[in-house]
Amino acid sequence: MIFVILGALLLAAITLPQIWVKRVMTQYDGPDYRYDLSGGELARILLNRYGLSHIKLEVTAEGDHYDPRDKTVRLSEANHSGRSLTAITIAAHEVGHAIQEDTGYQPMMLRSRLIGKTRGAERLGAMILMASPVFAVVARRPLPALILFLAGLISMGAPVAVHLATLPVEFDASFNRALPILKAGNHLKEEDEAAAKRLLKAAAFTYVASSLGSLLNFWRWLKVIRRG
Repeated sequence: MIFVILGALLLAAITLPQIWVKRVMTQYDGPDYRYDLSGGELARILLNRYGLSHIKLEVTAEGDHYDPRDKTVRLSEANHSGRSLTAITIAAHEVGHAIQEDTGYQPMMLRSRLIGKTRGAERLGAMILMASPVFAVVARRPLPALILFLAGLISMGAPVAVHLATLPVEFDASFNRALPILKAGNHLKEEDEAAAKRLLKAAAFTYVASSLGSLLNFWRWLKVIRRG
């Protein structure tokens, strides 16, 4: 019974942040004509205003983000073309990351290095994960299960740890960059400020929520090895 309770608590810890982030984002995703500028148009204006005309702006299906390697702000189609509060707020948040990099914001630089190392750990962990079921069948010993557990912990847990450790980077992009920019440029309706703060908080937790979702894959691998 205790394992059922612990499992339920873990599932809630993994899924609830994702549900909350999605709920906040969709809550203010309309009407689509609330603002004169679309998220993409506002992002381009802000980038140019802060001397970042060299930063590219693209539509993506992989979620809103700033890619420091390609010097590109990427927005979902809804936020790039939309004129809702969500669209302009998320666009400003991602521009905030570009400004962080341009100004040499050290926590941002550290996160970029950590994420680079995490990708290597994920690749290594994935290779071990794929091989572990074979080890379990051949060896018939606890060692493969232990290898799987450690590999899953590294490959699936590392991104969560990195994003949790670098949450200040996200909050800085939201509340020290995006919000002042929106208010200073009169891009935000006064009555929308409280809602914008909720959206910016959700934007800060987006990466953590998506990383937590990846932990579900880890538990699927554990089931595979136990059957082996």
